[in-house]
Amino acid sequence: MAMGQQHRYLMVGGVAGGMSAAARLRRLDEQAEIIVFEAGPVVSFASCGLPYYVGGEITDRGELLVQTPESMRESLNLDVRVNTRVTSIDATTHTVHVVGPEGEQDLAYDHLVLSPGAVPMRPPIEGLDHPAVHTLRTVDDAIAVRELVVQQATKSGGAVVLGAGFIGLEAAEALAAQMPVTVVELAPHALPPLELELANLVHDEMRRLGMTVLVGVAAKSITDDNGQAVVTLSDGRTVTASLVLLSTGVAPATKPFADSGVKCDPRGAILRDEFGRTNLDGVWAVGDAAASIDGVTGAVRPVPLAGPANRDGRIVADNIVATDAGKPCRPLARPLGTAIVRVGQLTIAMTGANRASLQDAGIEFTTVHTHPMNHAGYYPGATQMHLMVHIDRQGRLLGAQGVGQAGVDKRIDVLATAMRGGITAPELIDLDLCYSPPYGSAKDPVTMIGFLTDNLMTGQLVLWQPEQYETLRQTSLILDVRSPSEFASGHLPEAVNIPHTQLRARLAEVKDLAHGRPIAVTCQSGVRSYIAHRVLTAAGFDSRSLSGGMLTMKAFLGDAVDGTIVKGR
Repeated sequence: MAMGQQHRYLMVGGVAGGMSAAARLRRLDEQAEIIVFEAGPVVSFASCGLPYYVGGEITDRGELLVQTPESMRESLNLDVRVNTRVTSIDATTHTVHVVGPEGEQDLAYDHLVLSPGAVPMRPPIEGLDHPAVHTLRTVDDAIAVRELVVQQATKSGGAVVLGAGFIGLEAAEALAAQMPVTVVELAPHALPPLELELANLVHDEMRRLGMTVLVGVAAKSITDDNGQAVVTLSDGRTVTASLVLLSTGVAPATKPFADSGVKCDPRGAILRDEFGRTNLDGVWAVGDAAASIDGVTGAVRPVPLAGPANRDGRIVADNIVATDAGKPCRPLARPLGTAIVRVGQLTIAMTGANRASLQDAGIEFTTVHTHPMNHAGYYPGATQMHLMVHIDRQGRLLGAQGVGQAGVDKRIDVLATAMRGGITAPELIDLDLCYSPPYGSAKDPVTMIGFLTDNLMTGQLVLWQPEQYETLRQTSLILDVRSPSEFASGHLPEAVNIPHTQLRARLAEVKDLAHGRPIAVTCQSGVRSYIAHRVLTAAGFDSRSLSGGMLTMKAFLGDAVDGTIVKGR
């Protein structure tokens, strides 16, 4: 288009990515014609708030509506068209085919931003058309589920949530306050991106809330029993419920664009370059339907989170204007997948890669566990957090996760910021973080991770992990350095108890017990076993300390803890 002429920018999809791009383009180009096409009836809504409306914490459904077509026209002069679909793209003529309330038409564009989002996946379960089956993706979904919950709250019917990802857990928590809930997850544990030793803590909280947690199984069929849904599982069990909430993941809503020549990955996510451009001239992509490059592993995958979608929408808008002006574009940030969810009294947060994604990428790593208080222990109300980080041989932070009642969000956000800034794990020691007894400790939990990883990197500490226990029990002396009363409350069956305060005086006894074997030390949280490790190393023993101590071991064992941990002396 010649200089001085009005540009036309088309957005396919509103909500996060598309609406962010449209709003930014308006601020950059007051004269442009900007049209937003939204397939549904609502162009901008708080999708992350839907479970809290279902649970009754958000009582006014109007609070879920962030913007309307009228408000967007008044504030930003955007032409927002709801219930309107873009069904195809003609890259040669730079036109799209649109179907909406006004009929069908072809519209030309200078730049087209694809942000069609994702749709709930429908696994091959017979009977998914049962009227009790619902999804939770739109405002209308939330209203329908909420109405059903209110109707059933005084009846005996419960709910089955199929899928224990972020939305599934939020929905299950919301429903559990009002009716019996059974959560069914095909993966070995709830919230599959979470590491096992933290996921087992979440299972405990789910059960405390009254939920039945079934993992490692799938729904095979749904049949009707006098209006109730009977869910048959892959192990033969059945669960009867008034509500079945399908939360088994989402798939990019990209078929018409792939059919038009937009390159997508095998899952249907739109492939784009580092600036957000697709393979078609003038066509860009953002949001849940677009593939991103993982900031740690380099894997190309969609990251269906609101933060990256909003950020990418803004950057793509900047890049559209820069392209037309012949200026350099700004690369999109590579997402870390930082996410958070609440389950009962617990906050669960994560950033970066987990074990599975690191192993898939062939990246060597070491894991460190800590169990600090959220603020100074002597100040009333302190609660314990459970933090873990993965690092590589150079000390680069690869991923971090945390579970606890308070303070987890702050620490994971700090660690995510450190990862973005290239701060290594030992360099966390140098962070200047705020401190007051109600808020933290003089040695903040993030700082303590720095101390611990520095010890690891400099050779002052050697760790062993819970998953190594079955091997080490055959090859090493398991030495528990807690007090006798702690030891009696539950210990590994092969463990010998020598409190760390007595260790220096009993080194000869340790030598006789070890018979030349390495020593695998444990305590409650990893602090005393580190002290013992230093004593043993100085005395010439081959020693290592259990990462996170018995707190980590018990969490790792989960339901198997009663069959492994023994009590008594």
